[in-house]
Amino acid sequence: MMRFSRSTMSALPKASVARSLARRGAIGAALVAMTLLATGSSARAAATRGYLFIVGGGPQPAELVQRFVDLAGGKKAKIVVFAMASGEGKQSGEEKAEDLRKLGAEAHAYYIDQNEANSDSMVKNMEGVTGVWFGGGDKVLLTKALLGTRVEKAIHERYQAGAVVGGTSAGAAVMSNPMLTGEERHPGGVRPPSDSSDHFMTIARDNIELVPGFGMIKGALIDQHFLRRRRHNRFISAVLDTPPHMGAAIDESTALIVHPDGHWTVLGESAVSIYDARHAAITPKGAPVLGESGLILSVLPSGSSYYPATGKVVLPKR
Repeated sequence: MMRFSRSTMSALPKASVARSLARRGAIGAALVAMTLLATGSSARAAATRGYLFIVGGGPQPAELVQRFVDLAGGKKAKIVVFAMASGEGKQSGEEKAEDLRKLGAEAHAYYIDQNEANSDSMVKNMEGVTGVWFGGGDKVLLTKALLGTRVEKAIHERYQAGAVVGGTSAGAAVMSNPMLTGEERHPGGVRPPSDSSDHFMTIARDNIELVPGFGMIKGALIDQHFLRRRRHNRFISAVLDTPPHMGAAIDESTALIVHPDGHWTVLGESAVSIYDARHAAITPKGAPVLGESGLILSVLPSGSSYYPATGKVVLPKR
């Protein structure tokens, strides 16, 4: 950019000086305008993304259901319920939709297969949706029906447009990619249990079965029913064995809420356990035991906030 000394400025004709200052002012104004436009576009893009409302299974307190409806738009909400994870999903899905309607939302339950999830009529049903709910059951049945379909694409599009996407139990597990199936490859390790009902007795590499999920939440694994069902062994194994070595384990009657700006909050009766091994030292593949040093475990009750980008934790004051 051209600069003028005071002596040069004084030597120039007044008209030339005025034209030079005007040009500089116009360039500066244009740069400011471009910066504001770019900043505004980024802010709008971040603001339009919706919420994730991930419940760890079990009974859902009234405050959780109400918060989900509020995030979907309250009495203006249009919510779709997918309950294909359960063999009784036609009934349970309609019961869930009725609960949502009692709170003022427009709600519809769908029990569909992959062919229907690719149909024009079902994609049409997704138009204008402000909330999506996945019911509990077998998470593999849910991904079998929706993964890779036009409806799954529509769910992601609605989320990016501001809709809230939620689910409980199996409907929570599908939020990550990969997702835990609940199965293990080597029960008991080198000493298999005599009782086949004994599960996840070891912390081990290549033991936890992971398959593709919907990938609504980025950079974290999800587990559910966590404290009630004592799932530490399986989850720490999965986190240590799976980049980027980060996970959120949600207990029953509790929700992990992912906000549009990326930070997390907790609501409900129990807690969310955050396993952060992103900066931990982890034993290499082939080592006889899966070990680590530096994993950070945070147990977050209702009212807590978590910032995944920095690992910052804010606990409630009471």
